[in-house]
Amino acid sequence: MRDSENPSEENLAEATDESLMRSYQEGNSAAFEALYKRHSGRVYGYLMVKLRDRSKADDVFQLTFLKLHQSRLRYDDSLPFVPWLFTISQSVLVDWFRKSKTIREDLNEAFIHQQAAVAPVNLATSSDIDLGLLEGAQKTAVELRYGEDFSFQEIARRLETSPSNVRQLVSRGIKKLRSAIQESEG
Repeated sequence: MRDSENPSEENLAEATDESLMRSYQEGNSAAFEALYKRHSGRVYGYLMVKLRDRSKADDVFQLTFLKLHQSRLRYDDSLPFVPWLFTISQSVLVDWFRKSKTIREDLNEAFIHQQAAVAPVNLATSSDIDLGLLEGAQKTAVELRYGEDFSFQEIARRLETSPSNVRQLVSRGIKKLRSAIQESEG
């Protein structure tokens, strides 16, 4: 890189984003600070619109600039900086949503197991439960989950649906059965 392409400490404010990024790649932390000052507000605003929660936006915002730092050597200065920055932001946001979905699915699965544990029943041997109250895929999902001990993934493959849909089928089926049991006891 030619020195004339890299901004000096004095002219950071006038430098292009791309030249600042080149300088940052070479270890100039003041160049990063200038980029941060220029674009952090827009990135944060974008994340607030997408997440609508300050604490979540704060987390994803920090991760965005961490990923920018980790990826700085891969930046191609022939490409505009701002789209690259927002691509990083979008990527971090998508990863965050995926992680959140996994957490929600784990919580949902824990909830389903908790609901089933309230009144543990062996579907294969219990005569107290009338699975005829359930219909179609819901009945099949409950039978496979608790009668055959299939995983949500295995049931999803068998029913040709998603594991999250299977969780929903099982959860609703359990609620329906539990409600019927409570009515018959009360």
